[in-house]
Order: sequence, then structure tokens, then C-alpha cells
Amino acid sequence: MMKKVTQVKSHFKKCDQVIYRVILEMEEIGLPKPVAPTDYFAKLCREIISQQLASKAAQAILNRFLALFPNKKVTPEKILKLSEQSLRNVGMSWAKVKYIKDLAQKTKNKEVNIDGLKNLSDEEVITELTEVKGIGRWTAEMFLMFSLGREDVFSHGDLGLRKAIKKLYGFKKMPSEKQAERIVNHWSPYKTYGCLALWSIFD
Repeated sequence: MMKKVTQVKSHFKKCDQVIYRVILEMEEIGLPKPVAPTDYFAKLCREIISQQLASKAAQAILNRFLALFPNKKVTPEKILKLSEQSLRNVGMSWAKVKYIKDLAQKTKNKEVNIDGLKNLSDEEVITELTEVKGIGRWTAEMFLMFSLGREDVFSHGDLGLRKAIKKLYGFKKMPSEKQAERIVNHWSPYKTYGCLALWSIFD
């Protein structure tokens, strides 16, 4: 881990002094350990449930959701056996109930190859996951970063990242995707670490 941190710092020192200074102020910069393929389905359920919610509210709903399953083991088969109302009762919206059911059905039918995601490229993962209702590019990108541990991902749809770029790089207006891309392209192969640095300035 220390070797990776050293590599990341060295890379940003050469390619982007603005982000490098932010990284130096961070207590730690590292990605979580990649999730095991057996946990991909449960992780995607969590991603859907957490969308557009404050962390405390999301966690409360997740806790009630997990309580529906013996040993907290979330599987497509168990989801499909639950009524929509029982999922709604944990606090998620009707839309999210339908998204969770769609994920379960498409996983069970092999329309979405959850088990094989770790073997796909970033864009292939995004294409695969966005077949599910309620999973857009942003959710797929968060899955790439925090479940698969991919190190070279930037999410242009993330408002926090765009706000941080605006603040750090002195834009008067919110930067366009092209403007952000001109900055972010220099970060490869460690764009994800650049994202962690950007998010950290609002923590």
C-alpha cells in the first residue's frame, strides 16, 4: 500500500501540482479493497438504495433492507421472492423498489453478467450495468471505483467533482466536460485518486 501511495504522489507531483498539494494534506489516499464477485449483487443493491440520499438516511434504509435477509445474505432469488410492498416498507421509493427487482431479475436471467464484471474493461462494465433500470453511468462509475478498485476512473456526472475543479482551478462558472477533461487527462493512470483528492476538499 505504501508503495502505491508513493507512486501516486510521485505521479501527481509531476503532472498536476494543484492536486498534488491536496494529496499532501490528506491523512490517507487509498481505494478500498476490491469487493469479492460473490458480493457484487449486494453492493449494487446498496448503490441503488443510496442514490441521491444523505449518508445517514441511506444507512438507515440499508440496515432495514439487510434485516429482510437471513444472515444478511442478499441474493437475486431472495429479492424476487419478496413483495414490492415489503421492500417499500424499509423506506426506499417505489422507483428504487422497481430498480432492485429489475437488477435481481436480469441477474437471475443472466441478462446482466454480474459475476464476470471484474474481467471487463471499464466501458464494458458501464455498458453491462446500465442495462439495469436505475443504474446510470454515475452509479456504474462509483462501482468501478469502490467495488472493483479501478484506479483510472473519473466521473463527469459527479457534481462534487465538478464543484471541486471549479474551486481549485479558478473557474468562474462550472467547468464543462471538455474543460474538466483537459485537466483530468493528465492524471492517467490514477484518475480515481484525483477524484478522492477532489472529494476530500469538501469533507
